Amino acid sequence: MQDRQSTVYRMILYGIGFLLFCEWLRPLEMISQTDDVRIFFIFAAFCFFVSFLQVPWYLSMPLKGLGVAFILDGLYIGEMIFSPGWFAVLYEQVVFNIQMISGQEWWQMTPLFRSLLFLILLWLMSYLLYYWFVIARRMFFFVLLTILFVAIVDTFTVYDGSWAIIRTFVIGMAAIGLSSFAKEMDKESILFKGLHKAKVWLLPLIGVILFSSAAAYASPKFAPQWPDPVPYLESAAGGAGSGGGRTVQKVGYGEDDSQLGGSFVQDDTPIFTATVDGDRYWRIESKDTYTGKGWTDTLEQPVTTAAPSDIPFSTFTDEVETETQTAQIEMTRFASFRKLVYPYGITSLETAGDDFNLRVHNHTGEMDTYQGDAPAKINTAELTYEFPSFEYSQLRESGNNDPQEIQDQYLQLPDGLPERVRNLASQIVEGEENRYDQAKAVERYFSANGFEYSTTDVPVPGDDEDYVDQFLFESQIGYCDNYSTSMVVLLRSEGIPARWVKGFTGGERIDSIENDAGDGVQNVYEVTSGNAHSWVEVYFPDVGWVPFEPTQGFSNNADFYTDVDVEDTEDDPAAGTEDETEDDMMGSPQQVEEEEAESGSSDIDSSSGSKIFTTVLTGIIILIAGILLYVTRYRWMAAILIRRYRRSEAEETYEKAYHFLLKVLNHKGLKRKPDQTLRDYAMKVDQHFQSNEMQRLTNSYERVIYGNEPQQAQWRKVTELWENLIKKALS
Repeated sequence: MQDRQSTVYRMILYGIGFLLFCEWLRPLEMISQTDDVRIFFIFAAFCFFVSFLQVPWYLSMPLKGLGVAFILDGLYIGEMIFSPGWFAVLYEQVVFNIQMISGQEWWQMTPLFRSLLFLILLWLMSYLLYYWFVIARRMFFFVLLTILFVAIVDTFTVYDGSWAIIRTFVIGMAAIGLSSFAKEMDKESILFKGLHKAKVWLLPLIGVILFSSAAAYASPKFAPQWPDPVPYLESAAGGAGSGGGRTVQKVGYGEDDSQLGGSFVQDDTPIFTATVDGDRYWRIESKDTYTGKGWTDTLEQPVTTAAPSDIPFSTFTDEVETETQTAQIEMTRFASFRKLVYPYGITSLETAGDDFNLRVHNHTGEMDTYQGDAPAKINTAELTYEFPSFEYSQLRESGNNDPQEIQDQYLQLPDGLPERVRNLASQIVEGEENRYDQAKAVERYFSANGFEYSTTDVPVPGDDEDYVDQFLFESQIGYCDNYSTSMVVLLRSEGIPARWVKGFTGGERIDSIENDAGDGVQNVYEVTSGNAHSWVEVYFPDVGWVPFEPTQGFSNNADFYTDVDVEDTEDDPAAGTEDETEDDMMGSPQQVEEEEAESGSSDIDSSSGSKIFTTVLTGIIILIAGILLYVTRYRWMAAILIRRYRRSEAEETYEKAYHFLLKVLNHKGLKRKPDQTLRDYAMKVDQHFQSNEMQRLTNSYERVIYGNEPQQAQWRKVTELWENLIKKALS
């Protein structure tokens, strides 16, 4: 009866610990890239259950290991579980990630390995919390940590911790109350058989919890003192550092570009896959009005409703040479926007049986996808497009005769633009005689003048600063938004119509397949949030809008060519040099390699957030391992000392062993009072363990200390008593 009641008490206490631990898992779905945390709840519950049963380690480790294997198999591995192919995949993953860790390339760690580390962390936490709650009965520290965690996550992320704080308070009060009750029972040597009168202490505890919770919930509260903590901290810092304060955001496609600047963390969430002939930029929209802080769209109208079979939008004229191509896109469930991503020259799309229509913004190229009258996401589609090729001579000879509508819309600049920006634009294009060469001069300016591509330590302009001016003359560090916005502003300063464009780069090539016609191969690319990008389009009369790429590490994947007469080339060998010169200008072999591996080369800098996350996770695992070693120190120290003292012939063995036993008993709550004799203390210990072993050991110890008997002889007689007491204390 006594054991059964004690087990029920431990189960309640441990269950409360699990509920507190769940508050650490709940925010993951909102503050990380974790799409569904239920699998982690299930695994954590399984680990807690196994730890509660106190299954021997040689059984608990395989059980938890099987749990990890089944989760990884379900999430990441397509091979049959425990088959040779399954183990081969797991081995390759582990070897690759170890290489990445040893090379300090933390951001390259794969999702499978990150999930493995997190599952191991849950495994360790189940044992650690069992020790804290059931063995050591130290609730307060973990309750305090949980409250701090929820408060910090609620303050600095999108997670709403209002109810989480209430739950943590109620559960924490119950945990601390039960723990205090158990300690008092041990202190007064009260047996669990008296628990039939549990209402005597249980009802007051429930009453205190309910009253405290109700009073806290109903009491008046201050309004938030920090509406947004990050701007508050920035203002408190007084704009210290390069360019003032910084904000940290998550990379990805968003519609609000009114406030640009600040660092961001990498997000490798897949958005769509594209099966296409080559690396393509995927356009979504352009914006026309630069405010000095970011971009707004004043050209939303007119909007045309169009059938997918006939899309009335083009960025270039019929004078541009094109090639008909097709592409298949498949959006993932992580793509939250209801807009079409499309390559340059799109003419139509086909969907799998769904009746979609498009609302095309004629000026910006933004295409909202609708099903009936409701916004809807196109999951899969086959796109037909006319891939353009721009001829150099045609661009150079296009002139400056821009339509008045183009001038009115795409030469806008804010009145407060610093004069030194206009002066710099004049210096850059000085000596260039045509629009194309002027645009190329601005495009090359950044790579030739020490500008640095980075997603961290990127400043946000202050109230009296211009975004472009700050980048060009102060920080000279940033990512695509900085480069593309600056190029547009510099071109407009010289009277060249230009606009800011948003979408995605080509992504990472993951496969190659034979096309439907069977006469060629198409590449399959995975495009993630990390591939969200901005670039520039420049207007050329009689040609249309031509894309340019000023961002460091990125290559313009638009097609350019030189129209050369073959007969003239044979007569004049120098006639083909322009083509070679332009090829060098548009992309060196190194740039071509960068283009082919774009997601690896251009996005590697934007992975600092992933690197920080992995580093923090590794640090947490090391910390948990250190804590485990500390809290279990008496167990592994006892195992070592038992082996050592069992064979020891040294004279001081008995005294050291006895003192270590006293430390273990004190650690387990059987504390010796300052004025208590060893004999009285031994009687208390034996009463607790319901034996006489401590008294026998103490009597032998006193004969050694006060009777001057040889320690070695006495130790051999009581070694077994000492070992039994150690094991009972640690059980």
